[in-house]
Amino acid sequence: MTSTREAPAGVGGPRGAMTRRVLVASTIGSVIEWYDFYLYSTASVLLLGPLFFPEQSTTAATLAGFATYAAGFVARPLGGVVIGHFGDRIGRKSMLVLTLMVMGVATLLVGVLPTYEQAGVWAPAMLVTLRVMQGIGIGGEWGGGVLMTTEYAPAHRRGLYSSFAAAGFPLGLAGSTAVVALVTQLPEEDLFSWGWRLPFLASGLLVVVGVFVRRGVAESPEFLRDRRDGPAPRVPVVEVVRERPGAVARGALASLGLAMIVSAFSVYLPAHATARGADRDQLLTGLIVGALVEAALLPVFGALSDRFGRRRIIVLGYALCALVALPAPLWLTSGSTPLVVLTFTLAMGVGHAAVYGGIAAFLVERFPTRHRYSALAVTYQLGATVASFGPLVAGALASPERTASPGTSILLGTLTVAGLAVLTTRVHGAKGSDHAVHHEGIPLLREPSAGPPDR
Repeated sequence: MTSTREAPAGVGGPRGAMTRRVLVASTIGSVIEWYDFYLYSTASVLLLGPLFFPEQSTTAATLAGFATYAAGFVARPLGGVVIGHFGDRIGRKSMLVLTLMVMGVATLLVGVLPTYEQAGVWAPAMLVTLRVMQGIGIGGEWGGGVLMTTEYAPAHRRGLYSSFAAAGFPLGLAGSTAVVALVTQLPEEDLFSWGWRLPFLASGLLVVVGVFVRRGVAESPEFLRDRRDGPAPRVPVVEVVRERPGAVARGALASLGLAMIVSAFSVYLPAHATARGADRDQLLTGLIVGALVEAALLPVFGALSDRFGRRRIIVLGYALCALVALPAPLWLTSGSTPLVVLTFTLAMGVGHAAVYGGIAAFLVERFPTRHRYSALAVTYQLGATVASFGPLVAGALASPERTASPGTSILLGTLTVAGLAVLTTRVHGAKGSDHAVHHEGIPLLREPSAGPPDR
């Protein structure tokens, strides 16, 4: 059962002790969850193929790695719907602790798996099973993390507050990439015998810290108010799809664009560049720098989305990523460290940060409190799942020519569709947040449930 205690009076504001604790807990937990999830993604490109799919050709092993990468995303909507269901009925806090434990156990077990040489076909089967567990965990994590921060936030600063939970993604990506880069410095014999296990085993300690921090926060005051006003929906995901199908469709397409940026620039293009002889350390360095720049800029773009509106900031990010995608295959295989770093800095550090900085509040503001957790499952997680197949489809289309054209074409098409979905979203108010109305000169957000169902 979740705690039902509400933050004491006076601490729910922007300077409140509980608000600060929620921001810290959401950010730390999100970092750990994304470290676990993208540790596998980075390792699937560089390490896991030879260990778990050794009898295949290089191309087939890469495609197998992409497939198991996608398996985690397939489970994300399931995790989002199941955990979102209880998050809307029981509470946000207990689900955040649960998702962290599920993700941590799955990642820890990857670190003790036998390889194909030791267990035969059982090895990749167990690997995929644990990847699915990771997907279930992260499927419920994202929605809960951003809901806790946005529902504690002042109405006119939801973009800024949600960006702290969002920063867990680039920090987790940077941390997992840095750890993989560190272990790959080991002699190859040590790396593929025991060194590859270390980043996964380290997750156990991180999860203990994360659970301890998250248990200390109070339940979302907005959720508690909603429960006082009426009973929880019986099946939240059915309610949200029935009442707001337009918002669900546009939210899923917007999330598809966001997730396709990650699939292209953190998985597909690095794998393409590696196959073309690019230096692995250069690519890892570029990813780390891009992720750290994104972590620094996310609060900036979150605040800008509060000031100028979510749509403008999100579409700006899509456009920048589309422009960078055109020269990216050439830059990543140029052998020039500055060009490699520039690619990831522009795409992930700036473009993805602009989209990610605004999209959490953009999605939250489309749905009422009573079914928000489930709504995020059928928008963000659905888009992320479809995007996860981008590297697999592009890799299959490119073989054996090893051209990046299929991948960049898929990315550009997806970003165009996502941008149109965002631009056609209804907006209330001409300036500031997408739901802005003005009271005494201060932009405030109208509760989305006040409006009619979105059909």
